[in-house]
Amino acid sequence: MNLIETARLNLRRLGLHDASFILELLNEPTFIRFIGDKGVRSLKDACDYLEKGPIGSYRRFGFGLYLTSLRASGEPIGICGLVKRDALQDVDVGFALMPQFAGFGYATESAAAVLAYGKREFGLKRIVGITDPDNHASIAVLRKIGLRFERNVALELSGEEVQLFGPAGAAPS
Repeated sequence: MNLIETARLNLRRLGLHDASFILELLNEPTFIRFIGDKGVRSLKDACDYLEKGPIGSYRRFGFGLYLTSLRASGEPIGICGLVKRDALQDVDVGFALMPQFAGFGYATESAAAVLAYGKREFGLKRIVGITDPDNHASIAVLRKIGLRFERNVALELSGEEVQLFGPAGAAPS
């Protein structure tokens, strides 16, 4: 069942039946470089990732990452959704596309729809975005959906920092 529909995309909850797509997406070199290596190397790993990640998030918060597919064909192209991280006070919008679908505005279209969905369905007042400082494509998407750079933050004890973007004109949390 689609939770979000845009002009060109459908977004729905991920399920274990999406494990093969998740295995492929999470092992794309750009995903590993800019988002991180999740250690997903098999269908079992992909199912574990789905259970502990998106599916667990649906249970805990009511939201999570969603499978993003083309409306016209139903072909999966990536993921986009809302993520609540222990290291951040605010919920953030996350997105990743298969490389062949980058550059067509799908990330912007899905992220904008997810922002609106989060505000409307969950009453989220402030949704942020985070990205690797070298991920210029994601920075452009965050800016296009109305978020502005606020500060660098470390999400893990390793100390590696990401850039945090928040709503323009809103006070940081």
